[in-house]
Amino acid sequence: MALGIEAINAYVGRACVDVRELFSRRGLSMARFDNLMMRQRSVGLPCEDPVTNAVNAAKPLVDTLSPAEREQVELVVVGTESGLDFGKSISTYVHHHLGLPARCRSFEVKHACYGGTAALRTAVGIVATSASPRARALVVATDAPSAVSRGSYWEPSEGAGAVAMLVGRQAGVLQLDQGASGFHTYEVMDTARPATDVDVVDPDVSLLAYLDCLEHSFAAYSAAVAGVDAVATFDGLVFHTPFAGMVKGAHRALLRRFHPLPPDEVEADFRARVAASLEYPGAVGNLFSASLYLALCSAIDHGPTDRPRRLGLFSYGSGCASEFYSGVVPAGAAELVGAMGVGKAVADRCELAVDEYDRLVEGLADSAFGTRDAVFDPARYGRVYDTRFDGRGLLVLDRIRDFHREYRWT
Repeated sequence: MALGIEAINAYVGRACVDVRELFSRRGLSMARFDNLMMRQRSVGLPCEDPVTNAVNAAKPLVDTLSPAEREQVELVVVGTESGLDFGKSISTYVHHHLGLPARCRSFEVKHACYGGTAALRTAVGIVATSASPRARALVVATDAPSAVSRGSYWEPSEGAGAVAMLVGRQAGVLQLDQGASGFHTYEVMDTARPATDVDVVDPDVSLLAYLDCLEHSFAAYSAAVAGVDAVATFDGLVFHTPFAGMVKGAHRALLRRFHPLPPDEVEADFRARVAASLEYPGAVGNLFSASLYLALCSAIDHGPTDRPRRLGLFSYGSGCASEFYSGVVPAGAAELVGAMGVGKAVADRCELAVDEYDRLVEGLADSAFGTRDAVFDPARYGRVYDTRFDGRGLLVLDRIRDFHREYRWT
């Protein structure tokens, strides 16, 4: 029995926009386009929010469970930086719409993009101490970008969606190396959301904080695990991915500090051990608290499948918190992840022209934190709703009535 992730699935939205076209239409400098290493980004509809993203990611996992196995889910924990209420947790909606047992813990955690890892680590600790050897936890990292990023250099990199994970003692996706982790934290104002209509972003400070945390958390990992080598120890590396180009720079910085190599060998190592993790993020964008775990799905779907592989994973959240930890992907993990069809979902999104995208984005404020009353009419979303939602069995936001969110299945 191995503690860790038993199953994983990503919801990547049902619409997308071309990043190069978005750069061009916004008048952003194309000199910065190649550094993103992105092709597309997912777009959320006004009738989608962190709850719908979470449920649509988790439902395919829960549907694989027998009635008896559902009763073994003892915890639903949601990591997000897109909370919808100061008190009421997103997990309450997730628990309800998935039909999970009432004998269940339910709560929400927050620390920017580290929130998904905070949720996972919390779930692992609770499952490990459960009296039941078959206890499971449902962990969901879910987020949605704010509408105020429009016209900024952040806008082309922001995605929409969620990643859900079943955590238990029969980890077929990622068997965590117990005790093998290093962490680093300090206070910094690199990014923040102090209000629903305000994003505070200092990209230079954020980049430096990310790299600083990578160095120190890996050093802490090395202090905890004897004989660690940045190259030889790990068959693959998976990083928090605000955009793919940032990960390439982080990989280069990690090797420069802990395993110096000539530039051509650094590039070869990136292609061999990191590039597979960037296929989905390069097409979906930054999923914030779910970013690392979308990259994990990508690494498993696009990496070698013939043998177990040890991965090193780096999680970062602005503000800031970070952790470097590791685990083993068993040989059969690719079949489990592949059965969820994340790649097919990425390919099946409805591609929007920038004008269509702009019309949709204008409605995102209708479902933001603090909305008291609203009704969401599918007719406003035209062909996207008709071709990618209607009849697909997805959860969408139907209305908000006196702050209470009401959802329905398409």
